[in-house]
Amino acid sequence: MADAVISARGVGKRFLIHHQRATSLKERFLQTRRSKAEEFWALRDIDLDIHGGETVGLIGANGSGKSTLLKLLAGILEPTVGSVRVRGRVASLLELGAGFNGELTGRENIYLNASILGLTRREINRNFDSIVEFSGLEQFIDNQVKHYSSGQYVRLGFAIAVHVDPDVLLVDEVLAVGDEAFQAKCLAKITEFQERGCTILFVTHAVDLVPRLCSRGLVLDHGRVLHDGDALEAAERLRTLLGTAPDQSGGAAGASSALRITGVRMVDPSARSAHKGEFQVGEPLAVEVDVAVGAEPPPAAAVRVAVTGPADVPMWVMDAEEEHFEPNGNWTVRFFVKELPPIQGIFALAVALREPGGRALDARRFSEALRVIGSGEHGLVDVAWTIERTEEEERAEPSASRRPRAAGDRGRR
Repeated sequence: MADAVISARGVGKRFLIHHQRATSLKERFLQTRRSKAEEFWALRDIDLDIHGGETVGLIGANGSGKSTLLKLLAGILEPTVGSVRVRGRVASLLELGAGFNGELTGRENIYLNASILGLTRREINRNFDSIVEFSGLEQFIDNQVKHYSSGQYVRLGFAIAVHVDPDVLLVDEVLAVGDEAFQAKCLAKITEFQERGCTILFVTHAVDLVPRLCSRGLVLDHGRVLHDGDALEAAERLRTLLGTAPDQSGGAAGASSALRITGVRMVDPSARSAHKGEFQVGEPLAVEVDVAVGAEPPPAAAVRVAVTGPADVPMWVMDAEEEHFEPNGNWTVRFFVKELPPIQGIFALAVALREPGGRALDARRFSEALRVIGSGEHGLVDVAWTIERTEEEERAEPSASRRPRAAGDRGRR
């Protein structure tokens, strides 16, 4: 539409997946003619109009195309087909540390990143103190950003983006990295932008945020728009899609009698044991879903299992290809995970049966918990880290007082 700030028409984005890559320049030349690549469409048939002042939450399962769509709107990627138009000054925070040079200090990166986003040097000088204060990095602003933590990266990047005074703000799932106090500061800033009439489009896995902050919700599924409209309805549509809606512990309302989920089991595939609830990080896992088939099943249906953590955030999602079920029988669909990722905690299982068009036939949230344990004391994710001395410490500490650290000293000083 003519008055839309963001407009997309018939947008599709295709990537090529190379299953065999050349390891040398010679191989690259020799394989040019005979090598084949598989096409993967991350987005298809996207038609979108976002008007000035709207706040739109972009949600969907992992791999649904959310980040790709933001990059198209930000001008980082070009669509394979279709057209994209964005009016006004755009500020984007699409991934951790995008536009930062690790060898430069935080001060130098403010000038670099803000100039990329369109600010003049005079504007940067005027906003510099406010940017540093918002980030809370006064003590570290003259350190190289390669020594920053992930949270410090996000704080500095977001502080710069919100001082660009944008007409359009595009934010990917980066706020989850900041601590609770910084998240509250960011949400307050977004509210301030809303009051000023800024157009905001952000990706989040925190589904509860969408009805709270957004005037509109956009749900993507396998690169297509599944829902575009009311924010609360969008959140519920995604929960139904993932099988994580709170009213689905006993099955989705109106579940099809022709196809029903009757049970789920977690199994150790190496021992072919029965139900097992506790696994070690790195162990294999099999999830078996039982489906009861009635007299008149649909022509095809897909099975989806979502492993969800706190606040129903999907840790990962597994999709089975569409199955053709025989009438009057029982089927078991088995999902196999070769190695559990390095996450620890207690997770829930949600299962959904869907028609090819996306409508949920049945969705259940099971009380059986998946407990993943590992060695050491750390948080949800086990991240490898070390402590490095700064140049100031090296100069200040006499060499005689230094001692080598043993491998078990990781993280202690």
